[in-house]
Amino acid sequence: MNKVFVQVDSRRLTSGEVVPLTVTWEDGRAWTVDRVLHTCSSPDGEYEGIRYTVIIGSAEKYIYRAGHAWYVMA
Repeated sequence: MNKVFVQVDSRRLTSGEVVPLTVTWEDGRAWTVDRVLHTCSSPDGEYEGIRYTVIIGSAEKYIYRAGHAWYVMA
């Protein structure tokens, strides 16, 4: 699978946690993140950064944050 970098609008909580709000593709299509279910780091190096399990519409998806960059796996 390949990384596809996307724009993510997010909010940083007072606790320091980063919460994704919207995901926008290069072509301008955008989706609202309805809910964050889970966040985790890969213990075995399967992916880089933090994986967010989110609900977009009625679908459960993964988005990833490595430093200041956000990506999805295509």
